[in-house]
Amino acid sequence: MLSKLTTALAALVIGSSAAIAAGDYETQITDYAFPFEGPFGTYDQNQLQRGLKVYTEICSACHGLKFVPIRTLSDAGGPEFSEDQVKAYAELIEVYKLDEETGEYDYFQASVTDHFPANNSVGAPDLSLMAKARAGFHGPVNLGINQLVKGMGGPEYIASLLTGYTGEEKEEAGTILYENTAFPGGWISMAPVIEDGWIDFDDGADNSQDAIATDVAAFLMWTAEPKLAARKQMGLTAVIMLAVLSVLLYFTNKRIWAPVKGNKDD
Repeated sequence: MLSKLTTALAALVIGSSAAIAAGDYETQITDYAFPFEGPFGTYDQNQLQRGLKVYTEICSACHGLKFVPIRTLSDAGGPEFSEDQVKAYAELIEVYKLDEETGEYDYFQASVTDHFPANNSVGAPDLSLMAKARAGFHGPVNLGINQLVKGMGGPEYIASLLTGYTGEEKEEAGTILYENTAFPGGWISMAPVIEDGWIDFDDGADNSQDAIATDVAAFLMWTAEPKLAARKQMGLTAVIMLAVLSVLLYFTNKRIWAPVKGNKDD
C-alpha cells in the first residue's frame, strides 16, 4: 500500500513539474519611468488627457471602463478637465440600459453622472482595474517584488504589451494569434493596435508607439488608482507624525526613568 502511494505521489509531482515547464514562458517587461512612481510621484495631467484620447480613439472599440464615472475626469489629481469639457466629452458617449418591460436596450446620450460604458462584445476584458489586476505580475511567485523595488507593475505590463508584438502570427482553432513578448504564453488574440503616428495630439506631444503606449498605460493606472496622490500624501503625513511621536516618546521615557537610573547607580 505504501509503495503504491509513493508511486502515485511521485507521478503527481513529475506530472505537475512537466505542466509547469510546458507553460513556462519568460515574458519581457520594460521598466518605464512613470511620473506617478515613487513616494512623491503624482500623475501628469497632460499625460492623462492624452491617455484618454488614446483610449477613446482606439481602446474603447473593444474595451470598457464600467467602474469609472465620467464626472471624475474633472477631479483634482486626474486629467482635470473643466466641467464644460467633461460635459462635451460625455456627449460623445452613447450608453444603454435594459428596458425591463420590453426586454430591449434603450440607447441614449451619456451625462456626466453616468459611468463609461461597458464593452465586452468580443470578450475583451474591462480596463477599469487592469493596472491593479496586473500589479503583482512580476517577481518570485508573483509577490510583486519588482513593483516594490523597481517600481514595475501594471502600467509597465500594459505599455510593454502594446509595444511587444513581434510581427509573427499563427492560427489555432480558427483564431489568429499574434506573438507578443509581454503576454504570458507568448501569443495573444488581440491584434496590434498602435503604431508610430496613429494618434495626433493637440499639444503636439510625441506620438511614437512607446509614447502612445505609456500615455494610455498612465491613464489606465489613474482609472484603477484615482486617489493615488492623496493616498501618498496621507501616508507621508502619517510617517512624519509617527517620527515626531517617536522622538517625543524617547525624551519622555528618558525624563521619567532618569531618577530611577540615577538611584540605581548610587
